[in-house]
Amino acid sequence: MALKKGENLLEANETVLHQYYVTQGCLRTYFIDQSGKEHTLQFAINDWWISDYTAFFSKSQAIMNIECIQDASLYKISKKGMEELFLKIPQLETFFRKKMERAFASFQKRILSGLSQSAKERYLSFIKTYPNIEQSVKNYHIASYLGITTESLSRIRRDNAKK
Repeated sequence: MALKKGENLLEANETVLHQYYVTQGCLRTYFIDQSGKEHTLQFAINDWWISDYTAFFSKSQAIMNIECIQDASLYKISKKGMEELFLKIPQLETFFRKKMERAFASFQKRILSGLSQSAKERYLSFIKTYPNIEQSVKNYHIASYLGITTESLSRIRRDNAKK
């Protein structure tokens, strides 16, 4: 399936029936808090998976939104479709389990970095994780992902460029 920049793949309160594999482009998963502030949880670039996994696995309504921020090509698969593939090709179950293990470890590291690292350290980790994304993503998306203001992001970049 193809998505254009600015299109939403998923909106909060929708039923989540699929997870998506990104073959091209960039998407972001974000949450909107009670005050209306956006919190970017994840970016998905080539060869990454994206969904509202809490809703997907628990068969509940989405709490996340997924926005296409760079024209994208995706494949989608339902939970039933995955289960059928796992029965036909047992090695796929091992492959996906390992992918999920790495994703879980990555999310745990992200939580810990948010609790223990400075904004600069989080930024340096971000550019290591997403080395070519800055040209494609708006500053406020990156700032939202890092949990800082766009002004703080600009200051960090400026200080980093001086070195």
